[in-house]
This record gives sequence, structure tokens and C-alpha cells, in this order.
Amino acid sequence: MAEQLGFFPRVSESDPRPPETITWNPWCGCTKVSEGCRHCYMYRRFESVGRDPAAVSRTQSFGLPVKRLRTGEYKGMYKVPCGSRIFTCFSSDFFHRDADVWRGEAWDMMLERQDCTFFMITKRPERILEHLPADGTDRCSHITIAVTCEDQRAADKRLPIYLELPLLHRSVMVEPMLSPVDLRPYLRDGLIESVSAGGESGPMARTCDFSWVQDLQSQCVEYGVSFSYHQTGARLIRNGREYNIPRRYQHIQAKKAHLDYDPINRVLPDDVPVG
Repeated sequence: MAEQLGFFPRVSESDPRPPETITWNPWCGCTKVSEGCRHCYMYRRFESVGRDPAAVSRTQSFGLPVKRLRTGEYKGMYKVPCGSRIFTCFSSDFFHRDADVWRGEAWDMMLERQDCTFFMITKRPERILEHLPADGTDRCSHITIAVTCEDQRAADKRLPIYLELPLLHRSVMVEPMLSPVDLRPYLRDGLIESVSAGGESGPMARTCDFSWVQDLQSQCVEYGVSFSYHQTGARLIRNGREYNIPRRYQHIQAKKAHLDYDPINRVLPDDVPVG
């Protein structure tokens, strides 16, 4: 699925270091906009250390993509190696209004690092068009802006806007999956490259029914769209029985279901029970 998310490994004769997969949070803090935000993991994390999760602030790692090493064998090179995958703004929303003052500089850093790939997720597609790089998206082939849709209402609100945007890559994250979601109206034009699904984690997690995930996967197979079952969530219903799955097993158990689909290689594994 990496290639479908815009992750194209690069090699560089001038940078012998292996690529890395890192998370870059140029700012943190967010405000809730829909049901998918109700039990946000970032809120739990911030509240556990006495921080206000709704206060959006620039982080100390703001300039990470373009920082250079000051000492050592690779002095002068970027701290982040060539070809690295950079998950961007996972402790906020890149298009949050309170980050408008910093976003232009963040775009400049991403455009400088054409040798890396960036992946971000937003619940605010209505703000994307007015907040893209000043010179458009022609130099953004290494950047994927994904939209998350936790239920049918969110999908029907966000995806019509999202599909009209001048983006080079499109990915939909149905997570936390709170209901059945029919993406067929949005998959048929071939604009969406990949779909990922997962249940909700945390002590207040709402249930995810495995049949919803199976149906979503079948939609992706029907339209030849890459699909990944990301995580089971803490409470999974399968065949009428509810499973309480510890956090450390949620990704592993999802992969054991063998629902991931690669349309390029026509890979469609047999289903293996999640238990």
C-alpha cells in the first residue's frame, strides 16, 4: 500500500544513509469537528499530562524536515535522510484555522524536500483549496493529503468537496469506523487511490462490526482501489460476538484478517478469522 499513499522509495548517491519512517508534527492541538473526534487519542494523551488539547501551538520540531546535521560523518546533510517517509501533523490537523500563520512555511519545507514523501490526514477538506502552496500543486507529487470519514454522514459531507480539489494523490481513511460506509459513488471515477479502515481505540471505544470492514473492502475490490485494514479497534463485533482487543494486538489482528487488497498485483488473500 505504500506506493498508493505516495510513498516512492528514493535512493541518493550523495546520501548513503537508509531512508527512515518518521512522524513530523509542526504544530499540535486541535478542536473537535465531528463524531470521529469524540474520543480522540490526542486529547487523551494531552489531558493525561495536564495540557489543553484544544490549544494549537507550534512545536519545537517545526523545522525538522530541513534541519541539517552540525557534526559527525554526515555533517551538513539533512537530519532526515533522503527517501524518508514523513507522516505529517498527526497531533493536529494540517488545515486547522489556528495554524494558518505557520502553514506557508511548512509548505516551503515540504517542497524543499522533494526527495522525501509526506502523508497527512484532515477532517477539513473545505479549507484545503485556499491553503495549498502559493504556486499550486505541480510540485506536490510527493505529498498525499488524505481525508478521514468515520461514518456515512462524514463521507457524504467531505468527499464531494475533496474530489473536486486539484490534488495529485487522494486517500480515504475510514477510521474510527463507526457505521457501515458506502464509498461506491466516490470510487467509481478512479480518483481515490487507496482506502484504509480501522476501529476505535481507547477505554471509551465504540464498537466496529467486522462486516462493515468486509463490505468496504468488497467495494474497493469492485473498483480496483487499494484497501488496508489498519486496526481492529478495542471493541470488535464478529458474527454477533464482541471481542475486547488490547491495544498491542489491534494492528496484528487486523492484518491476520487478510483483507488488504493490492489491485496492481491483484492480491486478494483468503480471510483468516480474527479472534
